[in-house]
This record gives sequence, C-alpha cells and structure tokens, in this order.
Amino acid sequence: MSNNLVIALSKGRILKETLPLLKSAGIEPLEDVSSSRKLIFDTTLDHIKIIVIRATDVPAYVQYGGADMGVTGKDVLMEHGADGLYEPLDLNIAKCKLMTAAKKGYQSPEGRLKVATKFVNLAKNYYASQGIQTDIIKLYGAMELAPILGLADEIVDIVDTGNTLRANGLEPREEIHHISTRLVVNRASMKMKHAQIQPIIEQLEKATRA
Repeated sequence: MSNNLVIALSKGRILKETLPLLKSAGIEPLEDVSSSRKLIFDTTLDHIKIIVIRATDVPAYVQYGGADMGVTGKDVLMEHGADGLYEPLDLNIAKCKLMTAAKKGYQSPEGRLKVATKFVNLAKNYYASQGIQTDIIKLYGAMELAPILGLADEIVDIVDTGNTLRANGLEPREEIHHISTRLVVNRASMKMKHAQIQPIIEQLEKATRA
C-alpha cells in the first residue's frame, strides 16, 4: 500500500456540503470539482487525492480498496450493504428521509401492492416488516410518475422538502428511515494508514460538531 490517501466523494448535493468539512481538515481540491470533467483531483495536501463519483459507487470503491475513505448517504450503505467498511462518523449533512408516498388521498388496495423505487432491498424489507406483499418495480428516476400513470400504487423515495411530491399531486406517507451522510473507511486502510486517517476523522468530527 502506498502512503497516498484517496477519498471518494459523492456527486451532487452531498459534494457541496462535504467540501467545507474537508476544508476544515485542511483538504481542498486544487480546482473546482463541480465544473471540471476530471474524475481525480489533487488537493492542498500532496499525499491526498479526491475522486468524485456516483454516491452508489462509493461503497464499492472503498470496500475494494480503490479509495481509502469515502462519503455517501446512509440510504446507499443500507441498500447496497457495507461489508468490509468501517463507518466512524455521521457527518450530519444532506439530511432527508426515506419515505413511502402515493397520490394525494389515494386508498392503497387490499392485498399485493405495486411499489416503484430504486431502493429495492429497503422497500422489500420495510413492506415485509409490515406484513404487506409487494411487487417491486425498479426505477432509476422520476419516481413520481409511477403512481400518476398507474404503474405503481406507492413509491419509496428520498424526501427532503416534499415539494417535488406535492408538485406532482403526491403526498408522503410513512417514514422508513432518517437519512444523513456518513464517512466510511476501508478496513485495511484503517490499520495500515491509521496515522494519516485518524487525524482526518478527528478534524471532520470537530467540524460536524461546530
């Protein structure tokens, strides 16, 4: 293992909220990561590189050693599994809820429910825990369309303000999980590079408390 550290960051809202926390630990990319087409970036610390990837890919990069540390949502960790990952810190950013939703006033039918979601495992587990049989339809986006067009009775999706649901005639129903963003570390890296990783964890912890 080299002494270089690679930190995998999630694109989008999480990225915007993670960069100030990293800055407080003295880690800043040397160029604007949100406008660049590059995927790997040098930082103000010579031995630390940042990669910017999809949130859903962060656990795999960290688990299999492509990155030493990563930042991703708890929803992703629960859906895709977090085997081989150490999860030392809740960064308390990009907070939201994983919820069920349906058309406003819609009475869900007795018997099997059709549920559209990209969180297939979490949805299956939730409805099973409620004793409800489901047919899960995997979609990757525009979940709100599924109940409107009769594709599904309900959806399971991330809800922040609920404005997108309301704009499409839907309403949030049951909360499944409260979601926030987590720092994850490769277990082997935690042992081999402990002297470099531990101070970063401590700085990030301070920043989250502040």
